[in-house]
Amino acid sequence: MHSDHSDGTEPPARVVAAAHAAGLRTLALTDHDTTSGWAEAAEASTSLQMTLIPGMELSARHEWRSVHVLGYLFDADDADLRALTDRIRSSRLTRAREMADRIGRDYDLNWDDIVEQTADGATVGRPHLADALVAKGVVRDRGEAFADILHPSGEYYVALYAPDPVTAVRIVADAGGVPIIAHPAGRAGLLPPRLVDRMLDAGLAGFELGHRENVEPALGELRSLVRDRDLIVTGSSDYHGVGKPNQPGEHTTADAMVERIIARGTGSAPVFP
Repeated sequence: MHSDHSDGTEPPARVVAAAHAAGLRTLALTDHDTTSGWAEAAEASTSLQMTLIPGMELSARHEWRSVHVLGYLFDADDADLRALTDRIRSSRLTRAREMADRIGRDYDLNWDDIVEQTADGATVGRPHLADALVAKGVVRDRGEAFADILHPSGEYYVALYAPDPVTAVRIVADAGGVPIIAHPAGRAGLLPPRLVDRMLDAGLAGFELGHRENVEPALGELRSLVRDRDLIVTGSSDYHGVGKPNQPGEHTTADAMVERIIARGTGSAPVFP
């Protein structure tokens, strides 16, 4: 689940409350490239008698394709991981400013408009530009913004720095975390088998097979892989508040798999009620 510390629309405490209202009793906060929401989420989960799995969704890239590496129970103070996330967040900020400048040449949009849509200390991303465009009446919603003005093939797009997936997996694993590839069977298709093998060698623990963006037949191929390699399988809502239609609990992770994540993660501990 995502909060307004990255591209969600609700503060961590409200994200936890949304999970609780949906009948969930365990959740992971996985904001993009930041752990700044952990403390608030931990306090909220404790007050609601819920278990929190601290996490993050780390940005990576293979050639043209964005790859998101979910990391659970890693050491948030690990020097290599902090250096990497600092670099990614810096790149996000520079990129957002440049995209705002480009868009502002053709539309009524400036940097202050983006800042108004961004919580203090949040990881700035394209969703904040989308929200600014919605607020200014340029587009109806985030979906329209991403389909047109913010599309990677468009003239306003600026590429984001991101490490290769093997490096991202290795750094999460070295920080005591449990790396999982998010929504790995989407419309872009599966990652190359050789790359998957390299990620597994680097410490990849499994795949998020329960996600609304996953499609067949790629999903079936991954089911075979996780069975053959005895990998961890997760499911998640990928909740972003009103930023996406995803709802808390639309996909969940089996208890046995949560237990495997907890047993494997050594960098930090779950927050139990």
